[in-house]
Amino acid sequence: MAAARLLLRLAGRLESANFLQSVCGLLGAEQGPGPWQAHCSLERGRLVLSSHSFPGASERLPIQRPPFCPFAALDQQPGGSRTELTTTRGVDVAVAVILQSSDQTVLLTRRTCTLPISPNIWVPPGGHMELDEEILECGLRELQEECGLQLPQDQFSCVLLGLWESAYPPRLSWGFPKYHHLVLYMLVISQESQQQLQARIQINPNEVSAFMWLGPDVATAVAATEDGTETPRRLPQDLPPSLPATELRDDGGAQPLLLPVSTLLRTTPTAAEDKERVSAGTKFALRLWLQHLGR
Repeated sequence: MAAARLLLRLAGRLESANFLQSVCGLLGAEQGPGPWQAHCSLERGRLVLSSHSFPGASERLPIQRPPFCPFAALDQQPGGSRTELTTTRGVDVAVAVILQSSDQTVLLTRRTCTLPISPNIWVPPGGHMELDEEILECGLRELQEECGLQLPQDQFSCVLLGLWESAYPPRLSWGFPKYHHLVLYMLVISQESQQQLQARIQINPNEVSAFMWLGPDVATAVAATEDGTETPRRLPQDLPPSLPATELRDDGGAQPLLLPVSTLLRTTPTAAEDKERVSAGTKFALRLWLQHLGR
């Protein structure tokens, strides 16, 4: 299936987002560090964003990019530096599901080390939105494809949290970006407990190598380790040294894993390496989840 593409409404005109330009930059990123507000709608399977309200806009969501966003860096460079890539490419749309259990924990998965984008990184279940696919439809499909979870229709609610501009490689110091996505984070609140959901999880070994549940306390600490900040925020002193997780064995079975909390607190390194950590976009989504939980 063809992937859904991002459209921008700029100065009243509808145009396709350009692969080489920062979406946040076009929506007003020069006005401080963000997050910024984006008005959005889904039109014929295409996500449309604008910094101003427009007919058909159904949501107003926070949008953010990391301080080291390579497309923001390219915006500051002369146009000649962009000739390495064709400018006819667009920006793909992805949906990621923050699945919350009835006991207020959320599911994170570790991407396999063989994936071409963000290997060995902890993220929520998610992936590309297909053309003519609804946001919720995409999120639930990815949840089933990656984790084997089908949620009964009358046992969950959902709310859109925010948008994240994602690049891979994530820094220009790693190399020129090969992928450009806008990730739409959707909170899905299940009426089932963590234990009930855990019992039904069957992870896809082609995409996921491990999974875990985060509670608000550890999520607060993880979300506070913001990438790109020179002085880390003060972290709680009573964090556990490790957290229980589940990982796949080579034979396809599952086994318990004790994951050091220090792994989850790592930030994006300046040099290219596949160190296990939580993605910068996931930290943004966890902050939005905690804000929603607080409300």
